[in-house]
Amino acid sequence: MSVNDDVLLVHGGTPLEGEIRVRGAKNLVPKAMVAALLGSEPSRLRNVPDIRDVRVVRGLLQLHGVTVRPGEEPGELVLDPTRVESANVADIDAHAGSSRIPILFCGPLLHRLGHAFIPGLGGCDIGGRPIDFHFDVLRQFGATIEKRADGQYLEAPQRLRGTKIRLPYPSVGATEQVLLTAVLAEGVTELSNAAVEPEIEDLICVLQKMGAIIAMDTDRTIRITGVDKLGGYDHRALADRLEAASWASAALATEGDIYVRGAQQRSMMTFLNTYRKVGGAFRIDDEGIRFWHPGGQLKSIALETDVHPGFQTDWQQPLVVALTQATGLSIIHETVYESRLGFTSALNQMGAHIQLYRECLGGSDCRFGQRNFLHSAVVSGPTRLQGADLVIPDLRGGFSYLIAALAAQGTSRVHGIDLINRGYENFMEKLVELGAKVELPGQALG
Repeated sequence: MSVNDDVLLVHGGTPLEGEIRVRGAKNLVPKAMVAALLGSEPSRLRNVPDIRDVRVVRGLLQLHGVTVRPGEEPGELVLDPTRVESANVADIDAHAGSSRIPILFCGPLLHRLGHAFIPGLGGCDIGGRPIDFHFDVLRQFGATIEKRADGQYLEAPQRLRGTKIRLPYPSVGATEQVLLTAVLAEGVTELSNAAVEPEIEDLICVLQKMGAIIAMDTDRTIRITGVDKLGGYDHRALADRLEAASWASAALATEGDIYVRGAQQRSMMTFLNTYRKVGGAFRIDDEGIRFWHPGGQLKSIALETDVHPGFQTDWQQPLVVALTQATGLSIIHETVYESRLGFTSALNQMGAHIQLYRECLGGSDCRFGQRNFLHSAVVSGPTRLQGADLVIPDLRGGFSYLIAALAAQGTSRVHGIDLINRGYENFMEKLVELGAKVELPGQALG
């Protein structure tokens, strides 16, 4: 990719109108691909988006001898793990890039090969996401871990065995790690304070199709009874509720009207309630959800992010852009990632009035309240946004900058747009379909 290909010129002030489609969830599909490693037979995964995280995992699977080929329908992958083998350390490092997905290969590779290598990990810079907990969990299952200059080398001298684990926080990544490791471990694993996001439930569905025995209790406890062997699966991934909400916020901020084909009500109920409180309109049918700005003033709100079934942190950044156009003071309390509100400084440069605070401004205290993080915000609106030079900080913040640029008067230069490809399939083509006036320098798109 050339330097110019990573910059997008956005000519703002035009409502986004039309129809786009969301496919499988970024937070499920790569993990379901990793799960195929556990099987003794091929698996079939449908509704797969063409995003960078999928390409990273595909490359890593192929390095380990898994055959990955397109299926019969668009967005379908067939994964054959019958010839799993060790991979070259340098190749693993090169393919992993900035993704954090490789950490989830540990359990499956320990079961299949007896060893695994994990390079240094990247990902979006939105706050602490320590990987030490992943390694602590793997040690509890019986793995040995040796730190080397180029990463971590893991071995399973004997069959991994079930254990009791309590998460200090219902982390999605840690829950996935336990699930992918426990299903073939000897005995029962009890995981308490687990994440219960829709993508976690969908991963459990995948594993159950493969032959796993997994029970979910209503108190965030998951019990996994290890089995001796898993087969393949045939699964259609649930739709990406985070991408759908991003386009919904874009419709609101630009006074537009977007039909998001593939969006599903059940996984978005908390977002839909908040969207309606702000003043947004939506209509649900069997094929998707239409989101639009019905006219009139948007309303300010008090909002606190939380783990599912609360308001998802990934919904927060795009909605904050829309809240700059709401009348009054909106209060945002971010309780999941301590640095996720850093993106607001660029919105202020565009004319927004957003003040950050170290105190918990929500209805309850959170784990960041005494730790000197700017994790609460007050948004004063409405304010007229002006075009600016913007540098994308992370995936959701990046899409939020796009929304701000589209809602603003004048032209913005958005740098680092390749990061958006991690989680938004064909996002530039979708912008054009919705009537956005965007262009790569020297190449008009819409």
